Amino acid sequence: MHGETAVVLGGSVAGLCSAGVLAPHFDRVVVLERDELPPGAEHRRGVPQSKHPHFVLNAGRRAMGAIFPGFEEALIEAGGLLLMPSMEAAYGEKDGWGPRKSSTMTMIYSSRVLVERVLRDKVRELRGVEIREGAAVSGLATTGGGTAAGRVTGVEYRDAGGETRTIEADLVVDALGRGSSVRDWLAAAGWAAAPEKTLDAKVTYTSRWYQLPEHSARPPHWWWKHLVLTPTQDPGPHPPEHEYLSNFFPIEGDRAISCMGSWGLEMPRRPETFEAAAERLRAPTFAAAMHASTPISEVHLTRATGNKWRRYDEIAHPPLGLVSIGDAACAFNPFYAQGMSSAARSAVVLSEVLAEHRSLDTSFTRAFLDRQRVSLEVPWMLAMARDQGYDFAEGTEVAPAWRRKIMAKVSWPVFNAITAAAREDDHVEQSFTAVFNLDKSLRDMMTDPRFVYGLLRHKVREVLGRTRVPAGFDIRLDPPGTDYSDPANPVEPTTSVPRTATGRTKG
Repeated sequence: MHGETAVVLGGSVAGLCSAGVLAPHFDRVVVLERDELPPGAEHRRGVPQSKHPHFVLNAGRRAMGAIFPGFEEALIEAGGLLLMPSMEAAYGEKDGWGPRKSSTMTMIYSSRVLVERVLRDKVRELRGVEIREGAAVSGLATTGGGTAAGRVTGVEYRDAGGETRTIEADLVVDALGRGSSVRDWLAAAGWAAAPEKTLDAKVTYTSRWYQLPEHSARPPHWWWKHLVLTPTQDPGPHPPEHEYLSNFFPIEGDRAISCMGSWGLEMPRRPETFEAAAERLRAPTFAAAMHASTPISEVHLTRATGNKWRRYDEIAHPPLGLVSIGDAACAFNPFYAQGMSSAARSAVVLSEVLAEHRSLDTSFTRAFLDRQRVSLEVPWMLAMARDQGYDFAEGTEVAPAWRRKIMAKVSWPVFNAITAAAREDDHVEQSFTAVFNLDKSLRDMMTDPRFVYGLLRHKVREVLGRTRVPAGFDIRLDPPGTDYSDPANPVEPTTSVPRTATGRTKG
């Protein structure tokens, strides 16, 4: 045991995963959550982003499964969908619809609220863990602020009745999210303010929930479960909606979240403007799917999407008895679906460091911070690779003008080249899957000679017209369902009648 009491600030994904790894090491673990938690998979005030699509990447699946054995099975049993995106998602890319074929990557699709409900169920099974609801954290108890022996010794909070209370703690985990005040409380107590790396690429995204039609009412060409439209790369005149990154994202309960987002553009926030924007997207299939479904929510818009990394590892004397996890430590542009998985990975890092250190001393703190930094560098590099290409981006990590110009010019073409090569080269596909799922860094992938060779070989085959898997199917029509897993023997869908995106027979 590492002590009597550990306190977790916040009961969302990061806090719940933290509680799971602390339970074996402390007599009791107290989770302080400001909201009254719903019994089921429901939205709550403290997690406004739950109304948008969320991925649990493979790295997150493994991390959550390591913390809570049976998590993945429980999520699927609760309604989560285990899918192979390359076979069950339709991708609108630069030149049109991408081909459908099998790959090594699978993902679990569900709402954020279902993920949290399953995690809460797992936490409540743990001995010695208590979730105090309606508890608003208001400060930290500390000693020796800013010195080598400086330590956080407890937490102040207001309970559901408004009474101020203090709880002593051997270890405090800050999982209060983007809006965490812990950095400011530490500075007020004598510690140097943790440096912050920031980059805000002005991403705004807007979502609405839909009930899908009965399967019998769906047209034969609706083979896909997930629909994705990437931004256009057409330099000529086009509607601003062609710049959107759009998802018709499947979740439990035979529902979908229609989400449209952009870098630097105003996004619709009312049902009528949301529907009108969907009509102007590159692919008519998107709006057709929405019209065939029944809206079951209002339109939800989010602007708080900047990348922010609070570098506690760079403080000369970081506070003992405190660690930060999830968005409280490093928040990413939500477009890249890295938040939940990165938080779970940091919780696993905490578990490993607790197992290796007998005392919560300087050695423990430094070991955690150093190992967490390595873990966070992988998703941070991915976020920077895209968001640094915009001239309107703001923050400490804004790239020089020459670099922004290069990144803006090559980021999508490189992505297109990777996805195209991945369809015909197993090494490229496996490398890209590993990077997408935070199992490999972008730098490691791009400096891998075999990966680079695979890209170049595919480009040569493309120029010579010798690629095996066709691509670039007309984006104005419905995505083709032909399975090209064996390029020599493609498997046609159940109906071969070409149809328009409205479902009418082409003729």
